[in-house]
Amino acid sequence: MKKIALFLACLCAAATLCAQHATIDQIQMQKLQQAEFFIKNLYVDELNDEKLVDAAIEGMLKQLDPHSTYVRAKDVEKTNENLNGSFEGVGIQFQMVEDTLVVIKTVSGGPCEKQGILPGDRVVYVNDSTIAGVKMTNAGIMSKLRGPKGSKVKLGVLRAGVKGINNFNIIRDKIPVYTIDAYYMATPTVGYIRIDSFGATTLDEFLTAVKKLKEKGMSRLLVDLQGNGGGYLQTAFRMANEFLAKGEKILSQKGNRMAGGGEQIYAADGSGTLQDIPVVILVDSYSASASEILSGAIQDNDRGLIVGRRTFGKGLVQRPIELADKSMIRLTTAHYYTPTGRCIQKPYELGDAKSYQKDIEDRLNSGELTNIDSIHFADSLKYETLHLGRTVYGGGGIMPDYYVPLDTTIYTKLHRELTAKSCINGTVLKFMDKNRKALEKKYLKKDIAFFKQNYVVDEEMFNQLKLEAEKAEVKYTDEEFEESKPMIRKVFKALIGRDLWETSAYYELYNENNNIYAKGLEVISSDEPVKITSWK
Repeated sequence: MKKIALFLACLCAAATLCAQHATIDQIQMQKLQQAEFFIKNLYVDELNDEKLVDAAIEGMLKQLDPHSTYVRAKDVEKTNENLNGSFEGVGIQFQMVEDTLVVIKTVSGGPCEKQGILPGDRVVYVNDSTIAGVKMTNAGIMSKLRGPKGSKVKLGVLRAGVKGINNFNIIRDKIPVYTIDAYYMATPTVGYIRIDSFGATTLDEFLTAVKKLKEKGMSRLLVDLQGNGGGYLQTAFRMANEFLAKGEKILSQKGNRMAGGGEQIYAADGSGTLQDIPVVILVDSYSASASEILSGAIQDNDRGLIVGRRTFGKGLVQRPIELADKSMIRLTTAHYYTPTGRCIQKPYELGDAKSYQKDIEDRLNSGELTNIDSIHFADSLKYETLHLGRTVYGGGGIMPDYYVPLDTTIYTKLHRELTAKSCINGTVLKFMDKNRKALEKKYLKKDIAFFKQNYVVDEEMFNQLKLEAEKAEVKYTDEEFEESKPMIRKVFKALIGRDLWETSAYYELYNENNNIYAKGLEVISSDEPVKITSWK
């Protein structure tokens, strides 16, 4: 009943506030309170207070835009940790193979690395709980591995070549969460940085990567935001500030005045350290929110060029509102606009999340993702960039300066099914179990370029893949398998590189198959990005 009382108190407080501003009919507030009261007290079966209130809040939010959401108290910390930059746990990256936890990597300097846990180790129990062969979910396993900093956990580990179970006593610690997936020199002068999301530590990670790349000779920069779903507005603003001159507009937002809205304009303060370096940004249909803020600011100010496909179109500002039990509403209170005044948010209907979620599928069916001739913009959606007067388009999302069609022939149907059923990853894990020491001896003292040039995926891996496919009941013909092999071979090589080095190695190897990356590299290597920045 305490939860109900708190909920009613919140409703009463909201009703009082709304009465002051004459925005909600008090009868509707009373109706909501009465409905909750009668359901709770007269319904034939006993009800759970918490579930009842949670369902009421979720029901209200479903009638709003697709990005207003409710986060239950138990999920708030988990939801925030990737953006906040750390969590508390043991520090391993793992994958489940045949219901067994296999260690892929240990976090450098983390608890497991300090105690000698190695890639390829199988964790069979945590404290007194067996986790191998019991079909436990990843979330269930992580709940056992994670815990407060300083707490102890015992891991039972099987290691190839070592008899019996080895026990490791691990003291949990704060584990950093990195939002930069990769950075490396794409050419002797072009640096590449891939950003997974915009979190609390992203700018520091980004500037560290820039510094290291400059030391290697970087004079031009390729920023990869493909698949980046966004994150903190402040991080996107601070990153745009690094590229723009003093007074240049980064974004504006217009929203509910009761929520502190009206129009707010954000501009660069002139302190940026990357104001003169040519830059090209890579985007796709899943680049959203903060990714679009950065891309729009760079494009509208003629600061750089955008390459890829039209971005997702999430231009709604969510304000986090903590409730009495530490649960949270993320409520939309404003819209984002690029410096030229383009609204980033794509159209939506209140309460119609289903159609909104089908938007990417609709783009594919309409031909937008595969053929530039299928893309048409009304004259009313045309805008001019602020310095060079180039044409850019509104209507939702950021339309790139260079469009790159989606190549639907790269991945065969069989490849997609083998990936979905973890056959490809499972094959690599088994291969690394057998060959890790030999590969490390041959390649780790060299660099990725040596590995890229000299390593060849052999037929042993494809024979193992067939066994994995058989276990997963994947049906195929010999012709289908042969057709899929060239691309699978490239994926195998990238995954082996990741296991030998870091995630950065995966992208350095795999990007050779990415047509957006290829076009971006072509553009940043030309004179055009230099001309874009020369108006100053």
